[in-house]
Amino acid sequence: MRFVILFILLPLSFFGQDANDSLRSQRYFEDQFYLGLSYNFLLNHPDGSNQRNLSYGLQAGLIKDIPLNGSGAKAIGIGAGLALNSYYSNLVANLSNDEITYSINDNITRSKLETHLIEFPLEFRWRNSTPEEYKFWRIYTGIKAAYIVGARSKFVSDTTSDGFYNTDLSRFQYGLTLSFGYNTFNLNAYYALTDLFNGSATVNGEVLQYRPLRIGLIFYIL
Repeated sequence: MRFVILFILLPLSFFGQDANDSLRSQRYFEDQFYLGLSYNFLLNHPDGSNQRNLSYGLQAGLIKDIPLNGSGAKAIGIGAGLALNSYYSNLVANLSNDEITYSINDNITRSKLETHLIEFPLEFRWRNSTPEEYKFWRIYTGIKAAYIVGARSKFVSDTTSDGFYNTDLSRFQYGLTLSFGYNTFNLNAYYALTDLFNGSATVNGEVLQYRPLRIGLIFYIL
């Protein structure tokens, strides 16, 4: 009797294993490293302020892919990464007696604000990929939260060079993201929903309300 039961159950177990393997082969994951390079715009300039030089951004991290359907064409991406962003303008930050003041000066060689961030992207992902096809179209859109772990202001003139740790920034940042492209090369955009400064920084009596807009390329690596 035991032999008969074993004879019946053994083929069923193989059938169940094949079904699970087939399901796993369809429900694939796109766990990805990403690298990004962007040009950084500053929106909401105060009177007399403008950008100069090449304001750039670098980002890198890992996104965990969570499929929403069996084909894997729709998914949620949750990740973490690091970023460095530089903003060049004619806005000069000065530190005196532990107080930071700002002025607009067109007679300088370079003035830079640099931020270092930990980022947490959350994406809704659509792509026309398959478990066997690694070259595909994608549209990823979502929101990215970030925490500024460090920021530095620096300016250079013909006679002076000075830099210091800037604490006037809003530590918690978040904004909307969009990536679109084919295979490895993709256009990427980030629009901030929060001001770069914390609301206490002013120049010529006007509150600094800079908002970053970053546009560039992002590379996804399996």
